[in-house]
Amino acid sequence: MAWKGLHLSRSSRLRLADGQMIIGQEDGEVRLPLEDTAYIVVDTPEVSLTSALISACMEAGIAILFTDHRHMPSGLTLPFHRHHRQAAIAALQLECSLPLKKRLWQAVIVAKIENQAAALKITSQNGAQAVAAMARQVGSGDPDNVEARAARQYWSQLFNDFVRDGPDDYRNKALNYGYAVLRAGIARALVASGFLPALGLHHASASNPFNLADDLIEPFRPFIDVLVWELAEKGTRREGDLSRADRQTLAGSPMGNAIVGGETVSILVAMEKAAESLVRAMEASTPAILFLPHLLRGPK
Repeated sequence: MAWKGLHLSRSSRLRLADGQMIIGQEDGEVRLPLEDTAYIVVDTPEVSLTSALISACMEAGIAILFTDHRHMPSGLTLPFHRHHRQAAIAALQLECSLPLKKRLWQAVIVAKIENQAAALKITSQNGAQAVAAMARQVGSGDPDNVEARAARQYWSQLFNDFVRDGPDDYRNKALNYGYAVLRAGIARALVASGFLPALGLHHASASNPFNLADDLIEPFRPFIDVLVWELAEKGTRREGDLSRADRQTLAGSPMGNAIVGGETVSILVAMEKAAESLVRAMEASTPAILFLPHLLRGPK
């Protein structure tokens, strides 16, 4: 099972040899088994990858995330669907009823709000109980948009003087980077489980190839929020760009811990469990067997 992520932030030459990834840099070469690798973040233009290696990465189910000139994630490479039940699971998605989608979305949002409350508690901020109480108000499909009300309360408590998506705020830059890494990991897990990522539960944009990933990412976001709170010096830092060390830390976030079904696992494994359980939940027409992550502590 894959358990490693690779973040490339300096000049590198990647090739395939003897079924392994060879990473050549100024100070020598490193060999990395493909079967151990879940994702690669290419965070510099000074990286070359051979076509043989890219093909092998797709065969091994490795997601490759690329960044732009500002070092922000801008593109994702995933394998074509290789699941042995691909057609059956695609049919399962297409046949999923609207009431079931709404109940699955309800479970996703309840888990997200509970994790937001846990994030406030972990960071010793006010409002954890009030946010946790909102999770109990979420109905099927969240018709009252409790998610948005919880978010307003949550962001006002987690960070000082903060507007989500303010483009120049260091905290937003860090959040967006971390979320993009998680999104890539979730898209990888969904493809590995046989899903078509474009077909979502709640998200339904005609131009979004990752609607389902954008559904399933929601309970995972608070893991990044806690990490960014730490990087932003307890949520107060507002200015500056992400350093290489910041980007490396965020790229490694899937190696942090989560609780799934009472078991402590890596966030990477939690993504896989969530995707696998979504198949079973659709087959059984119940959200009760959906395995979603619970925040244990911020990823290191």
